[in-house]
Amino acid sequence: MGKMGGFTAADLKKLQKQLNKIQQGNVEAFIDACAKELAARLLAKVIKRTPVGQYPNSSGKKGGTLRRGWTSATHEEAASGSGKGNAKAYADSLKINHFGNTVVIEIVNPVEYASYVEYGHRTANHQGWVQGRFMLTISEQEIQNIAPKVLESKIKKFLGECMK
Repeated sequence: MGKMGGFTAADLKKLQKQLNKIQQGNVEAFIDACAKELAARLLAKVIKRTPVGQYPNSSGKKGGTLRRGWTSATHEEAASGSGKGNAKAYADSLKINHFGNTVVIEIVNPVEYASYVEYGHRTANHQGWVQGRFMLTISEQEIQNIAPKVLESKIKKFLGECMK
């Protein structure tokens, strides 16, 4: 017959203190940190996947506005290159909204032609179609696939720190 592990009242008091620590711990800050980490990972993936326009030097145009747009607040900021630039820093600056049990971070590219590159568009002469690049759509799917593992490791680390 199996034997139950031994424990004392002091062990139960210790467990109660550890559980209270989790309850009193800043769980909301932990949840926000998890959301921001996933947002930063999404930004890193979508930035890598975003195409950069190639222009001749004589045109005076500078490519990369759409890519810089992921970490910029406005189209002008993206065009000039004065945005945050760093996906992690930009993700940390994003506003987190709580709707019941749902945490929402809105990631927006303010460049006006971003949706045309994402989903595709008609050609200028209306004779053809330019396929979309789906840089955000594909990146979102990848993040949804890895999110459980990322969150599991963060939760284990958080609980490990609380149970010390």
